[in-house]
Amino acid sequence: MTNKTFILVLLLSAIIILPATSSEKEKKNPLIQLNAINPSLVKIEGHAGEKIDLCIAERIKKQDIDHLIEPFRHKTETRLWQSEFWGKWMLSAVAAYKYTEDPELLDIMKNAVDGLLETQLKNGYIGNYAPESQLQQWDIWGRKYSMLGLIRYYEVSNDKKALKAAQDAANHLLTQVGPDKKDITYTGNYHGMASSSVLEPMVYLYKHTGKKEYLDFAEYIVEQWETKDGPQLISKALEGIWVSERFPHPETWWSWDNGQKAYEMMSCYEGLLQLYLVTENQKYYKAVVDVVENIINTEINIAGSGSAFECWYHGIENQTRPTYHTMETCVTITWMKLCYNLLQVTGDSRYADQIEKTFYNALLASMKFDAGEIAKYSPLEGRRHAGEEQCGMHINCCNANGPRGFTLMPGFAYMSTKNNIVVNFYSNSKAEIERNSGNKVLLLQKTSYPENEKIIIEIQPEKENSFGISLRIPEWSKINSIQINGNEILDIQAGTYKNIQRNWKKGDQIELTLDLRGRLIKQGDYQAITRGPLVLARDSRFNDGFTDETAAIQNKDGVVELSPAPQKPAHVWMAFTVPLVLGTDLEGEFRQAKSVHFCDFSSAGNTWDENTRYKVWIRETLNVMKGEYRGY
Repeated sequence: MTNKTFILVLLLSAIIILPATSSEKEKKNPLIQLNAINPSLVKIEGHAGEKIDLCIAERIKKQDIDHLIEPFRHKTETRLWQSEFWGKWMLSAVAAYKYTEDPELLDIMKNAVDGLLETQLKNGYIGNYAPESQLQQWDIWGRKYSMLGLIRYYEVSNDKKALKAAQDAANHLLTQVGPDKKDITYTGNYHGMASSSVLEPMVYLYKHTGKKEYLDFAEYIVEQWETKDGPQLISKALEGIWVSERFPHPETWWSWDNGQKAYEMMSCYEGLLQLYLVTENQKYYKAVVDVVENIINTEINIAGSGSAFECWYHGIENQTRPTYHTMETCVTITWMKLCYNLLQVTGDSRYADQIEKTFYNALLASMKFDAGEIAKYSPLEGRRHAGEEQCGMHINCCNANGPRGFTLMPGFAYMSTKNNIVVNFYSNSKAEIERNSGNKVLLLQKTSYPENEKIIIEIQPEKENSFGISLRIPEWSKINSIQINGNEILDIQAGTYKNIQRNWKKGDQIELTLDLRGRLIKQGDYQAITRGPLVLARDSRFNDGFTDETAAIQNKDGVVELSPAPQKPAHVWMAFTVPLVLGTDLEGEFRQAKSVHFCDFSSAGNTWDENTRYKVWIRETLNVMKGEYRGY
């Protein structure tokens, strides 16, 4: 950054971080806002759909709910986070029910709510902390998840006792925290970020009840962020301070002094975006947009996730280095949710690109092939394995939270505006969408994307009607084509939506072709291969050499020739052979390129066999000639 640019940023920040005036609050976000389509009117099939269905069946419906409620019955905790598991499970269950409308799942959810409410104290407290330890460590964080779960359950069941229980829990918190009470920034670790993420359910309670005390408390939380010891989530975002550099490296990692905790930080920004939707305070909106831009530019790696030891750490810069505890699944799904919410608010397809990348790589990689487990961490090399159990329970945070990423996808796949149907996710699928005119439109996607580059979308309106269909053209797709009933559409720009406005009749067909050529990604002296939204990896199950061996990946102008592998190990989705010159021997048998196997990153090591190794970033063999070697 030049000195002039730096001064300009400071000047703009000084203007922006002033308290918003009434006129500022009245300004409307100029971007197009997208509306979610009822997930029950969407059905995702193909590989993506199979994984979503498997996650619902194995990770959500089979959860022992009584086990999650047990800590609430005793209220003896002083420092651990058992109380988050119930809420995380309930949020994924509600999203799964919205998609499937499965009556059995609804019964499971009802029993889970009834069981939790039996533990609620007369003063409204729902939690597992002893009275003398309340407001410390993870107490408010756990209360947040209980309130969120109850609110979301109320939205699908209309069970008013669930909403009342959430209100009672919130009212009790308001007697303990706030002006002239306990300061929320000192309730727990990470400069109060975990506790102050209770902002999100407070905004939802205000939306459902109209009670101003919840909105006042939400504004109080945001004000406390900007105090001397607060996390300064708004000012630091607007000043462009990288998320990994907001506070000094803490002497004790899991402590109040650590201000880089990724999951908790993004949870606060999720709440801030919801507060913006209520107040229209542009300062809130800009802080979220700016921080997400910063995270994209500095932290989100090639597989669509980030963090090390659960904190931001210059993830892009360090992604080629083997790193302890990287790509926490809680970070993965919270990143997807934050991008999802921004996508709805802004209509910016870049956030949809991020969700697609994260889903196909980091998220799918986190779940074992049979959905028996969701990993805590999914590094870019090494081996897959289960995470440790937490809090003396047979579960951990990521097993509880991971399903939320899978159940987000049906609501992401199709959206709408007043005049357009928006297609975000390409997969064999169907969606029934009701237009403002009352005319229902059935969209049928017929594709094996991202295995194949061709996507057929058949449009079946009840009656002929004029509206737009907006197709997401991913930023990575440089060569694209669209045909409607065989007629070519021009002016297709990568990284945007291509809107096609016309009079649609039953049987009209869109054929979209995206660019699935292999692409070489280089960083320092390391190389990786991507194909469309997928990252590829070597896997030792192919038995074609040492996965850590250096190599020169053969390419032409950054395009890598990928050939479908004739055979692949069990539970591998996609496999290719790639021409590589391996190792350092240019005088023996290895002087010529050899076909080496790669598979999609989500399949790499997914049997969780301790003898299997995989690797994304391949170190490039140094060639000081900078030219082709010819034998003597």
